Amino acid sequence: MYRQIVEQVTIKVLSGDWPAGTALPSIREMAAANGVSVITVKRAYLELEHAGVIITRHGKGSFVADSTDAPRAQQQAELILHLDQALASAERLGLSDAEFHDLIQTRRAQRATDGASS
Repeated sequence: MYRQIVEQVTIKVLSGDWPAGTALPSIREMAAANGVSVITVKRAYLELEHAGVIITRHGKGSFVADSTDAPRAQQQAELILHLDQALASAERLGLSDAEFHDLIQTRRAQRATDGASS
């Protein structure tokens, strides 16, 4: 469920609905709105913060990251969306985390080999 919150926030930021500096709903508000635990929202907000999409100010809340960080943050946010789609596909196929990780590593090695031979 935390991935859905990450996706919701990312879409709002990328679409411009939430420009830089916009205050996100509090963790409690977001939890209530999505019918999830506070811990789930904390996890989502932490992931968004690590991706540079949002910043958290102790005692003030979470905000969309400054536009000076936007290009990298947007790229990372888009990557998170693609990863979420890939994870959902892997789950539908019944791949374990280890199998999914191995698939990524294999593909990365193939791309490196393909790039070296070009």
